[in-house]
Amino acid sequence: MEFFRIRRDIPFMKHALILNAISAITFLLAVFFLVTRGLHLSVEFTGGTVMEVAYVQPADLEKVRGTVSALGYGDVQVQNFGTSRDVIVRLPAKKGETSAQQSEEVIQALRAADPQVQLRRTEFVGPQVGEELAADGLKALAFVIIGIMIYLSMRFEWKYAVAGIIANLHDVVIILGFFAFFQWEFSLAVLAAVLAVLGYSVNESVVIFDRIRENFRRYRKMNTVQIIDNAITSTISRTIITHASTQTMVLSMLLFGGETLHYFAMALTIGILFGIYSSVFVAAAIAMWLGVRREDLVKTGRKEGDPSDPNAGAVV
Repeated sequence: MEFFRIRRDIPFMKHALILNAISAITFLLAVFFLVTRGLHLSVEFTGGTVMEVAYVQPADLEKVRGTVSALGYGDVQVQNFGTSRDVIVRLPAKKGETSAQQSEEVIQALRAADPQVQLRRTEFVGPQVGEELAADGLKALAFVIIGIMIYLSMRFEWKYAVAGIIANLHDVVIILGFFAFFQWEFSLAVLAAVLAVLGYSVNESVVIFDRIRENFRRYRKMNTVQIIDNAITSTISRTIITHASTQTMVLSMLLFGGETLHYFAMALTIGILFGIYSSVFVAAAIAMWLGVRREDLVKTGRKEGDPSDPNAGAVV
């Protein structure tokens, strides 16, 4: 489905050097902020206290969050658990207080606002568990990256695998750079968003790579730059439809999902916007600079001009 079709190819690769210089600067800034400021990790990674409380009526999460924040917890997480009456409260570790003292302090404050609130359970998440979660998260990220490289190498060619994975890492590092610069809380939900962005970004790259391969077979008189420009231009309508519909859903989570989904939706928003950019101006450009050729993708075993070749008569 297409909303519109551009008849004349847009010379994207003509500006590839300038746009990739901007990408490199953005990437280096993201790395700089990650190194100097670091990520503001959530309770799942740093350790803390997890409480489950139950209300008779549907809980007002903003009121609960305000009550707990008034006790001096700036990084408290409050969200529903199972039903609208069950609430999970995650508290960061507080110096000089045990987990039992923290939970007692919080439940007393909550009961002052609503005497019928009940404490269901209290758990302490130690730093060791947080370290294991961080290690497992890095392993998951590494496995996704390796899987994408293997997939692109098998479906296309190694030059496309290198281009695609650099573009994907570009997106991931920039997302992390935003979270480091603004010191937004990095939680397991945000990690899930980062992994989702990896898959989402590689999908866009695959669409463009597929069209490049198709163009190499169809157009024998075009050079590589023209082939890439045509591939990107011909997929613009599809890109706008796909990303606009996805971003509409993510934007609804960002605006109406509350604090629980806020940073998850924020990570997806950054990933979607930079995913479009990286697929066009990073992945395609790197493939061009790596010297991708018609021979890399078209291996039919027939000589060019063979009458039995269905593409032999194709012209621009």
